[in-house]
Amino acid sequence: MKPFAIAVMLATVAVSACAPAPAPPPAAPFSVVEATIPDMQKAMQEGRVTSRQIVEQYLVRIALYNDQLNAVVTVNPKSLQEADRLDQERKSGKTRGPLHGIPIALKDNIHTTDIRTTGGAIAFENLVPSYDATLTKNLRDAGAVIIAKTTLSELANFVTNGMPGNYNAVVGYALNPYDPRRDPRPVTGDGRGVLNTGGSSSGGGTAANLWAANVGTETSGSILSPSNQNMLAGIKPTVGRISRYGVIPITADQDTAGPMARSVTDAAILLGALESAVPDANDAATATCQAPPNRDYTPFLKREGLKGARIGIPRANYYDRITPPGEKNPRGGLNEAQAKSMADAIEVLKKEGATIVDADIPSVVDPDPKNNFLLWGGACEKGPRGPNCSSVLWYGMKRDFNAWLASLGPGAPVKTLAELRAFNTAHTNRNAIKYAQVNLDNSDLLDLDKDRAKWQADRDKDIRLAATHGIDEVMTAQKLDALLFPGASGAGIAAKPGYPTVIVPFGLFVPQPPPSGQSLPASLAPTSGAYPDGFTLQPAPYGVSFTGMACSEPRLIELAYAFEQATKKRVPPTSAP
Repeated sequence: MKPFAIAVMLATVAVSACAPAPAPPPAAPFSVVEATIPDMQKAMQEGRVTSRQIVEQYLVRIALYNDQLNAVVTVNPKSLQEADRLDQERKSGKTRGPLHGIPIALKDNIHTTDIRTTGGAIAFENLVPSYDATLTKNLRDAGAVIIAKTTLSELANFVTNGMPGNYNAVVGYALNPYDPRRDPRPVTGDGRGVLNTGGSSSGGGTAANLWAANVGTETSGSILSPSNQNMLAGIKPTVGRISRYGVIPITADQDTAGPMARSVTDAAILLGALESAVPDANDAATATCQAPPNRDYTPFLKREGLKGARIGIPRANYYDRITPPGEKNPRGGLNEAQAKSMADAIEVLKKEGATIVDADIPSVVDPDPKNNFLLWGGACEKGPRGPNCSSVLWYGMKRDFNAWLASLGPGAPVKTLAELRAFNTAHTNRNAIKYAQVNLDNSDLLDLDKDRAKWQADRDKDIRLAATHGIDEVMTAQKLDALLFPGASGAGIAAKPGYPTVIVPFGLFVPQPPPSGQSLPASLAPTSGAYPDGFTLQPAPYGVSFTGMACSEPRLIELAYAFEQATKKRVPPTSAP
């Protein structure tokens, strides 16, 4: 090499060595879309984002997509102020826990003293309660930002029969982000969505990333069903684990609040914040279960949680069709797509080290009609006093709803269930009872003294068939860690004794016709009439549920988390990117 070339080369090396390194490309801005609660916490701890900025992103998404989904009844006008206060606490070195600065939405039957609590009813459209729900206080103490109140089925879907899920007179119909179109058929073209949202708690806003997670309530399916329909992880807790004080009731016999989130991790974090450190004096049932140390469920997020587990498969009715004693036609069972999905799920459990046990629920297959769960409680055509009609929900509604109204004091818009019925009748021009109010009528028909003996007998039979001769019997005999139910199908039997369930997203497929002679479940699509030519149903979410006996949430979380991590089947909706 020539001396001149060598000199140039050496000079170039020297300059390169002395020159500053090029600046790294700027980090991508933090996005809330599909971010987990731990993701948000880490970003705030590292100074990459603030709680205010997270809330702002969610408020923008609400503004963009709520017209399409109608997932919100009321946005908290002070949510940015709450975020600012929590950001200031963080700057001063104080953090309240894993929910510090995280936006959470509440079902609009949960009291907040600074946001209206309507229950979806015209009578309560301007109600701002004088006291917070215990769970609201717990969330705020944990540092959560209450960003909004979610659309719900009016009064948690106990106004009437046949009302579409997630309809209420205050804001109308909420729609499912996995198919947010309205039903085009004339018979069901009243504004409802083509894809059911599931239950009375809206999960659509969480699925569409309008907030980090939401709190639903369940009496029989209204956490599990919307979680199933919106591809969410949901935890329906043991009745009493979370205080019901300050939640508009159906019945204290079965009511509970619970978390709905995009991951089992987020749901477990939210569950710990919802639970009180000590039993709530305003809700005796809160003495039922003991909270884990520091109310922290994250130690149960174990990747190997399925290894060595015994999982029961209640095939009769829930997987396979069955003809109850005295009946001619079979009922229950899964269609082809559902059956394949559950078969795939069972294979995952086996690969993860679980033992699978066929475990029919004794009361479901009992040949004695008096001891058969499938034949009990539903013969209510003549009202709740009928001999084979369980009066539990109707009796509890009158007892507990009137007690709730009394707790509102002089600010209560109506004072009794009877006054609410009269109000609704007087406001039919505002769709107060668009689908009638037969459940409210039947509840008010009951006399809390004269009908107490029947309620107690019905309640005892609910417990005997669902628990003692049902879930308890099979789980104890087979030494099971959990029962595995398709979708949210186990909600009804687990709800009666108040048992916990954790649901995990798994399937996503176009609704199929049911087996011959069986109607299509309402959770998939209405059945009244054919769709117009060219109208195609979109794939619907489908999950799997792990159900156990009272206070078994820690074990159920282990199982559900391990299953979720082994499968990771959740996909966000494409309608709200």
